Amino acid sequence: MAEAELQFISWNLEMRTLVIFIWRIFYPLVAIFVAPFWMLKMLRRDGWGSGLLERIGTYRREVEFERTGAVYIHAVSVGEVLLALKVIAKWQKETDDHFVLVPTTATGMAVARDKAPEDVRVIYAPLDLGFLIRRVMKRLEPRVVVMVESEIWPNLIYETHRLGIPIGLMNARLSPRSGRRMERFQIFVSPFLELLDYVGVPEKEDLIRWQKIGVRQKAAVLTGNVKFDPCGSAVPKKRSEFSRMLDQFPKRPVAMAISTFPGEEEYLDEVFREGGYQAVIVPRHAERRAEVTEALNGNVILRSQFQQPLGSESFVIDSTGELRDWTAHADVVVIGKSFFEEGGQNPSEAILAEVPVICGPNMSNFEPLVTELKEAGGICMVSSREELVSALRTIPMEQAKKARVVLEKHNGAMDRTIALFLRGESVVTK
Repeated sequence: MAEAELQFISWNLEMRTLVIFIWRIFYPLVAIFVAPFWMLKMLRRDGWGSGLLERIGTYRREVEFERTGAVYIHAVSVGEVLLALKVIAKWQKETDDHFVLVPTTATGMAVARDKAPEDVRVIYAPLDLGFLIRRVMKRLEPRVVVMVESEIWPNLIYETHRLGIPIGLMNARLSPRSGRRMERFQIFVSPFLELLDYVGVPEKEDLIRWQKIGVRQKAAVLTGNVKFDPCGSAVPKKRSEFSRMLDQFPKRPVAMAISTFPGEEEYLDEVFREGGYQAVIVPRHAERRAEVTEALNGNVILRSQFQQPLGSESFVIDSTGELRDWTAHADVVVIGKSFFEEGGQNPSEAILAEVPVICGPNMSNFEPLVTELKEAGGICMVSSREELVSALRTIPMEQAKKARVVLEKHNGAMDRTIALFLRGESVVTK
């Protein structure tokens, strides 16, 4: 081995040791400082009584009854949990593996417990403290650890690697902005990124960015985007329960604003009304129901407290984990976090439902998909109120079919991702 390579390995080892030392001082202090805010958030999101002692590695199940050798899937919140559940469902059809699903947030935990199959063990993610990670890993003895999307937890990566357990990222998108941010802190993150055994990425651009900041070339694999895999995704379906609710509103086409952020609800509600639509608002966080109600001057019907509409109300979907099937009931979907916030939200579920999609100008979190959709005529991006009003009046129905064609390039992403963690072999997209 060349001297320069040995020096690089030595430097990375020293840097990793230093970062872990700093993290083990810094993280507990931050955890203590934010604990009151975190507890308040848990209260708002109905987190109490949901097994929070699991965050410190305390479980009701006796250790001798713990089934070892599972695929351990770390998924932070609702979106990651739903993605993990899709992967688990397909994975179970192909292997005899069993799974531990590990959400971080109370909302993620609620969805996991509600939707996970009975044979999937659901526990809270332990705090990223070295001794807790070691305790959980030695208790569960997983055969592989899968982190959903771009999650970088120093102790989780470091301790899992030290115990000889393979660990990696699935669907690890890295936007240009996130890539630049990580580059600024590369000296701290690269010593951990090089420990990853597998990194499945959605796009070629992601592959380049991950390798640039420290992921080993042989670990990074282009799998395609599991979120956009038409074959790996459950197609949104109309539910009779949802139809009965919508049927009680006046007979108007339905414009649905999904995953909205503050300021967007009242803006989009007003435009929907102007365009002659029944406004359906789906806030990104269901616990904002009171805030959204106030923003819409109280003229709303909440999905959680449904009652007979008088006729002029907007319908607010204040539930968790139902968005996919709600999109099937829309005549047009408008993407939140794309007007007054930056980044946008996932348009794929509406596309899979074959519903036309409109978004604002800020969709950077879903590039290059959005650019491809625009070029194919599969999405309508607007930059002003006037353009939005016009789009709602003239949106072509064939747009949805064009968008579906764009998603076809991600066919097989689910299979390639599972293959990566099953065998660790390099797989190639078509």
